[in-house]
Amino acid sequence: MRIKFDPIKDAKNIAERGLPFSLVEDLDWETAIAREDRRKDYGERRVLVLAYLGSRLHAAVVTYQDGAVHVISLRKAHWKEVDWYEQQKGRQDSPAG
Repeated sequence: MRIKFDPIKDAKNIAERGLPFSLVEDLDWETAIAREDRRKDYGERRVLVLAYLGSRLHAAVVTYQDGAVHVISLRKAHWKEVDWYEQQKGRQDSPAG
């Protein structure tokens, strides 16, 4: 997977959250859940990806450009996102699936 990001936004994210965008590559993509971010019109299709990085659930907002994942943001998931993720995973693991 090819990862792209704005180096200025990456430096800001490192300073504010201690998370370089390059860590998106290390997310557990096997257990990731993604949903489109439709809160407003961004002029592009943005996707919220919830996935584990180590033992902690993280939230990445990405777009797909020219065959690459373009990272817009990366942070630890909020508790509401953790709850939603667990609910979705529970549905996927149920026999009705």
